[in-house]
Parts: sequence; C-alpha cells; structure tokens
Amino acid sequence: MKRSYIALALGALVAVGAALSLSSCGHSQELVSIQVQPLVQTDGASNFPVSASAGMQVQLRALGSYVHPPVTKDITNQVTWSSNTPQMFTVNSTGLLTATGEQCGSTLVSATASTNSDSQGLSASGAIITGYMTASVVCFSGSGGGGGGGSTTNALTLIMLGSGMVTSNPSGLSCSSPGPCVGAFTIGSTVFLTATGTGGANFVSWVGCDTLGTTNPCSVTMAQNRTVTVTFQ
Repeated sequence: MKRSYIALALGALVAVGAALSLSSCGHSQELVSIQVQPLVQTDGASNFPVSASAGMQVQLRALGSYVHPPVTKDITNQVTWSSNTPQMFTVNSTGLLTATGEQCGSTLVSATASTNSDSQGLSASGAIITGYMTASVVCFSGSGGGGGGGSTTNALTLIMLGSGMVTSNPSGLSCSSPGPCVGAFTIGSTVFLTATGTGGANFVSWVGCDTLGTTNPCSVTMAQNRTVTVTFQ
C-alpha cells in the first residue's frame, strides 16, 4: 500500500514539473532588438561636388534578435524603413539606400518593427523596436561651396558585385567588397583599375570602362563623372 502512495506521489511531482516546464517554455518568440548593417555609410569626398554622389546606392539589412528561443533572423523585408533627411538619402521598402546628391552632412536611417506581440495578441515588452544606422555625404571643401564651381576633378564611382578588391593607378581609389566606393581624379586624366578576387572568387568582367569588359586592368578616361561596375565570381 505504501508503495502505491509513493508511486502516486512521484507521478504527481513529475506532472507538476512537466507543467512548470511547459509554462516556462511556452512563450511565443519575441523580438527584442534590431541591428542595421552596415552601421555607418559614407559617400563622396571633400574634393568633388556633392552632386557627384547622386544615385550611389547601398543595400541595408535589418537583423532581428529574438528570445524564446534566442535566434537572429534577417527581417529586412519585414521592417519599415525611414530616412530622417530624405533630401540627403532616400531608403525604399526593401532597405535600398540612395544618395540624392542634393545635400551633404549626416542623417539617421531607421528600421522599425511596428508591432511586437505574441500569438495571443498580448503586447510584449517594447511594442515598437527600432534599429538605426548613420549615412553621410562628405561636404565639398573646394571653391564653389559644394556646387562644383572651379572643380578640377571628376568623380569615379565603383560598384562591386561579388567578393574582391579594386585599386587605381594613379592612386585615389581603393575599394573592397561590398563597396560602393568613389574616387576623385583630374579632369581628362586616364585611370587604370585593377581587380583582384578575394575569398575564392575570381575577376569576371567590367562594365563602364573604355576597354573591353574582360581586360584587367581596365582604363577609364575622366572627361566627366564616370561609374564602373566590376563583377567577381
């Protein structure tokens, strides 16, 4: 008889323990913070006009940190993106950041999850979660006060697809993935760009050079602002 009571008591304790365990692990997954990558983005240079940065783009990512259980997820397409200074940078619904070329300085770009409730609709701690990054355009410091008057240089913008690095001759541009990068070169000069793959990737081609797409290094004549894209695979 005593053995029966002991077995029943042990069974009850196991049941209570299981219930407590379920209760402690029964929380719905909760978003607690957002990190924006890259954290800082700077475009332009002091020796060429602000307008030369127009159209430069960077793809931002929003990484959400959750608990119950702890995990990090890419929530780039689930957040609301916003720029504090759209005259300087715009950002679309997928996190694509674009410089307008209208204004220099710095602005905050935010990624916000407007709700943070569990599956039962109960509001979790911190119902609005926001992450930030800083985007900047360097102000022109030569004559012309940013409008480009008297400038002796043109801007060479490099866009990188894949993993690699690019250097220029003459010096003025040194860029590693993910880019983009900008260099300022004397008007009318010829710039040679050399691409080197990294992380196991190899150089594939150029778009926007004056030479054939498979020529490495390629050449670019700076009669005007130029944009070149390099691909690595």
